[in-house]
Amino acid sequence: MSTTKSALIFLLSSLLYVAPAAYSQSSASNAQVSFTFDFPGSFPDHYSLTVNSSGHAVYISGKSDAASKSADSDGDSDSSTVSEAPTRFEFTMSPANRDRIFDLAKRADYFRGQVDLGKANLANTGSKTLAYKDGGRSSHATYNYSTKPAIQELTRLFQNISATLEFGLKLDYLHRYQKLALEDELKQMEQAAKADQLDELQAIVPVVKRILEDSSVMNVSRARAERLLALSGGSVPAK
Repeated sequence: MSTTKSALIFLLSSLLYVAPAAYSQSSASNAQVSFTFDFPGSFPDHYSLTVNSSGHAVYISGKSDAASKSADSDGDSDSSTVSEAPTRFEFTMSPANRDRIFDLAKRADYFRGQVDLGKANLANTGSKTLAYKDGGRSSHATYNYSTKPAIQELTRLFQNISATLEFGLKLDYLHRYQKLALEDELKQMEQAAKADQLDELQAIVPVVKRILEDSSVMNVSRARAERLLALSGGSVPAK
């Protein structure tokens, strides 16, 4: 066999070896995990949270106008009520939780197979959907309750993050329009943080800082904001 032909065969075999690895790395870099929650009568009654492998996260709270109108036409809600547009919030997730989410998705076999326990007599805790997508695959599972540890941990984590972001959205609204109501909301948030029911506190640092630095807010509320800021790892402004 000629030297030229041998070199060509070697080059082709090298490309065949490298290509799958490069494809795998590309797929991993484009991967995303999402969690969607629907539970009429709860607050919020619908939300979704999607995080990609870079840590960029998008949280959407509330049903779209189209979904609300569909519910109205089915008689599930008051058609005289004007639905609000869903709220969209983007943030960068902490590397620890980002890695944890993708590791748990892998441990849960990317949500393939049976996820829901499937017992009809269980209390309804809302319809939950976990989904995974990358350049080479797409899979999801919808469940009410799962006994799989990885699914349980993902559910708790996503719900904790939602709770944090909902507090942030409410605090922002109250700071703008009802400052006297901040104390009760901050108290509830501080209690939830102590009970380990919140995650990704750093995502709402800007609104907590605005409250802390606002001299028109009651001192007791600003003190709570300062404690929450410390819990989030954010820097407390010098006094």
